[in-house]
This record gives sequence, C-alpha cells and structure tokens, in this order.
Amino acid sequence: MVWIFTEKIGKISVIVKGAKKSKSKFLSSTLPFCFAEFVVYKGKSMYLLNEIEPIDYFGEFLNELEILTYASYFNELIDMATSEEESNRELFKEFVTAYYLMKNRIGDVEILARAFEIKLLKLTGYALNFTNCCICGSRINTSNYINLSYGGGVCNECSKKNSIQISYEAYNVIKNLTNFPLEKVHRIRLNGKAKSEIHNILCQFICENYQKIPKSLNMLNVFKEVSKNE
Repeated sequence: MVWIFTEKIGKISVIVKGAKKSKSKFLSSTLPFCFAEFVVYKGKSMYLLNEIEPIDYFGEFLNELEILTYASYFNELIDMATSEEESNRELFKEFVTAYYLMKNRIGDVEILARAFEIKLLKLTGYALNFTNCCICGSRINTSNYINLSYGGGVCNECSKKNSIQISYEAYNVIKNLTNFPLEKVHRIRLNGKAKSEIHNILCQFICENYQKIPKSLNMLNVFKEVSKNE
C-alpha cells in the first residue's frame, strides 16, 4: 500500500498489487518522489492502482542527503496537514513547484522550506496575519513579536503576553514570504540567525495547528552535528 497526493482527489491510500516484485511495471513508479498521472479505481475501503504514466521520478533527490531529507519533510508535511480525499489543488501546485525548485537547485533549500511551510499553513486554513495586529486588528508595518495562539504579529500597544520576540528582519521576511510566489523565493537572502528564528517560529505554528511534530528534519540535524564533531 502507498499513499499519493493528487490534484483532483487529494491524498489517497492506494493498493498496488505486486509493486515490490522486481519485474512489476509499477515498481519504479511507486517509489517516493514519483510525479505521474495515476489511473485508480475506488474499492470498498481503498483505491486500486490500474495504470501509471510517469512524468518525473526526481531520482536526483536520492543522491544528496540534504535534498533527500527536505523532500521527505515536504512529504511528511502534506501527510500531516491533509485528510484522506481532501482536494487542495493550490497546495498540490505548490508541492510540485517545490520539487522542481529542489531538482534544479534553485535557491536556498532552507528558505524554500520556510516558504513552503507558510504556503501549507495558509492553504490548509491556518494563514498567518502579519499586516494587522492579531489582537486589536490595527494595521502594522512591522513588529518584533508574534503571538502563536492568535497567529500573527502584535502591535506596540497590545500586550505581549504569550508572544514570542523575534528580530525585525525575521518578522519582515515571514511577512513577505506569506504572499511571495514560491518560484521567486530564491531572490530572498537571510543570515543564519534569521533563518533559525523563522524556523523555530514556524515549527511551533505547525506543531500547534496540526498536533504533530515533523520528524524528517531531525535526521539532517543529527547528521550536521556529527559532521561538526568529526
């Protein structure tokens, strides 16, 4: 059994008979990161795969640990954030765009991940508000406080209780990424501190809204720590 994320149906569980056999016509097409046109039939509880027309295998992801980890992370986010048969065409398009940006090594993959997280939150009903104070609603140009419970920035007049302080640079980048096209994210440059701030904020938003903790990036963090100590 595999799960696939489709443009028309959404995320579905699919039974692929004999896919693990070396001579199966479905072997390569049911591996992770395969982009294809699937012909499926709905059974009593799951879909049955009948035909696949491959578009791209993204086999390049398997050759580099960092890219492999981020691609797996994007898959995990989709699995966490969507329900069975929940159609979300805009999210599907952003998902495929992120794959092609990674395949062609366009931009910083960390910044791409942050932009994808923001798109994911927005397209699954958890849009973040950085143009108005999330408490009083007054318009703000910038801020250095974000309230996790209300999902947005806090103005100078409102209480900062239960809010997290970040740098103005990190705040402005998150604000810009909210409406920035994914294919243009490579234009954004960030220092290490701002990257870390944005990652921590979005990680908390994701955990709070989806009630799950993504595990994919842990492997990469462990690998980086081991590499530093060698």
